[in-house]
Amino acid sequence: MALSTCVLPSFSPQAAVLRRTSTVANAAAASRIGGFLSSKPYAPPPWASGLSHAPSHTFTLGHFPTPIHRWDLPELPRDTEVWIKRDDLAGMQLSGNKARKLEFLVADAAARGADCVVTAGGIQSNHCRATAVAAKYAGLDSYLILCTSKPLVDRDPGLVGNLLVERLLGAHINLVSQREFLKFGSVALTELLEKRLLEEGRRPYVIPAGGSNALGNWGYIEAVREIEEQIQLSGGDVQFDDIVVACGSGGTVAGLALGSQLSSLKAKVHAFSVCYGPKYFYDCVQGLIDELQSGLNSHDIVSIEDAKGLGYARSTAEELRFVKDVAAATGIVLDPVYTGKAAYGMVKDMSDNPGSWEGRRVLFVHTGGLLGLYDKVDQLSSLAGGWRRMDLEEPVLHANLN
Repeated sequence: MALSTCVLPSFSPQAAVLRRTSTVANAAAASRIGGFLSSKPYAPPPWASGLSHAPSHTFTLGHFPTPIHRWDLPELPRDTEVWIKRDDLAGMQLSGNKARKLEFLVADAAARGADCVVTAGGIQSNHCRATAVAAKYAGLDSYLILCTSKPLVDRDPGLVGNLLVERLLGAHINLVSQREFLKFGSVALTELLEKRLLEEGRRPYVIPAGGSNALGNWGYIEAVREIEEQIQLSGGDVQFDDIVVACGSGGTVAGLALGSQLSSLKAKVHAFSVCYGPKYFYDCVQGLIDELQSGLNSHDIVSIEDAKGLGYARSTAEELRFVKDVAAATGIVLDPVYTGKAAYGMVKDMSDNPGSWEGRRVLFVHTGGLLGLYDKVDQLSSLAGGWRRMDLEEPVLHANLN
């Protein structure tokens, strides 16, 4: 069931026409020959015009708008509906939510005359892979700082999942141990690599881990405008009470929560953290929205729950079983690091506190991460579907041929 029956927000007829024109124009710009992978002027939504650090341009990387449809998860509380926004279909080699942030960050890198980008993340970082793809699209080199376990830091990292894409693209991969990453932090490490590149005569542009900064925030502020316009264009009776999303670096959450609060959406945003605890992310989101001079308190615009389980990129048997069961029941494949943990946390909270979700219409934002599954092949092998040798007995073949 596609999002085809939604209530119109209370815009004036003139505003409604402008918003419809905006959606059609954005789609047309990316669809026409030569309109994709190009820089274009950007104007913020009217309700976000008071925020600082508004970008002047965007670099078209993603396929937007992404679809919204019903997601019939098993065993939901009574009268609870879950819908899903398919940012996993945003394009850019399965880059998910990263495409939205990078549209603004890459545009800024190009405007500043950069010839390469620098960023950091885990060994299977979706963000780093997406950055390498976006950089190549824009004609830039990419330098990635990837953290891995101490026993593996001096070995070839291999070609599994995101690493395969990064290495095919020619990304420059720099390995550090998890201990070194925690000791120095991503900011100091990217600054060190930036300094070395400058000494070599390069013109690097540093993108923070997860693409989460004031400029990257605009990716999901713009996503809220997209959701608004999708609701409006459907012209029916669907409004969302809640938005659920995974939280790994805070930028997606900050943009969604701020946009929902300022726009007509007014949905309650629930973030399920996959690495650090809620306090860390409340502070992180606060810092991000303070950069935009929003004047809002993170505790007032988002509810953050701990869903990290065994820790970042470490999955319990129950989480992996959930990922498998959801795929088998709905056809939607979640990744075990981000969306799998967030959806598992959402469904568990719905089961533990059904009264809090009863009668609610929930929008889950699928932020992508499919390639992260390949790092869990050994753990998933016992859960995956079976196979058998096809029976090719001669009498059967002869009967069919006759």
